[in-house]
Amino acid sequence: MELANAIASDISGICGDVFSIQIVPPGLIHFELTDSTLATWLQSLVVGSGEWGVGSGGAGEDEGDEGDEGDEANNQCPMPNLFAVQYAHARCCSLVLLAHREGLIKLREPVPNTSPAFWDVIFPNPLPWLNCDGILQLNHPDERRLIGELIQVVDNIECPDVSSSVKWEKVALNLSQAFEKFWSNCRIWGEVKITSPEVVQARLGLLMATQSVLKFVLEENLAVFAPLEL
Repeated sequence: MELANAIASDISGICGDVFSIQIVPPGLIHFELTDSTLATWLQSLVVGSGEWGVGSGGAGEDEGDEGDEGDEANNQCPMPNLFAVQYAHARCCSLVLLAHREGLIKLREPVPNTSPAFWDVIFPNPLPWLNCDGILQLNHPDERRLIGELIQVVDNIECPDVSSSVKWEKVALNLSQAFEKFWSNCRIWGEVKITSPEVVQARLGLLMATQSVLKFVLEENLAVFAPLEL
């Protein structure tokens, strides 16, 4: 416990604003991302301000060399599963564009014929991920599950040693299933739009983050089209 406390103290001094740290007998150190860190990270997935791989252009430079691998990954993905992932991507796009038309959010240039890599959100900017107490607004179990899946997928994208052995079709399907659960149980329209507009905007942000990650996995790892609509 003494050693764990010493380690935790050093880590807290370096990145205490990133992690909350708890010491658990007999000497385990538990790390949890702070809500402010999660909010900043989710915002980066929406607008592309983070260096996590999506939209970087690196994959396009090696397209000729990696084409066979992409075709192989595509062939490994059963068509019903692939369609489910494409449907989830298209559904995210249509819901975000509907929210823009209804004034829940405002986009600078919603694109009707192509699926955007990132969203240019004018209002609210940044999205209200945190409440007035600095707590993440997304606390429903299905919201947390979807965030967890996003973290796992981005970790896989960002870690070269892991990325080559990842079964991307399964990763994409897990993410799309987490989205479906979120969409089924976390309302955006109806009464919540009036009573909790900032929660709705945070949920729309989660939709946009999910779309950006799904687009990257579909196009770069499975070598298939990420449709705006189906």
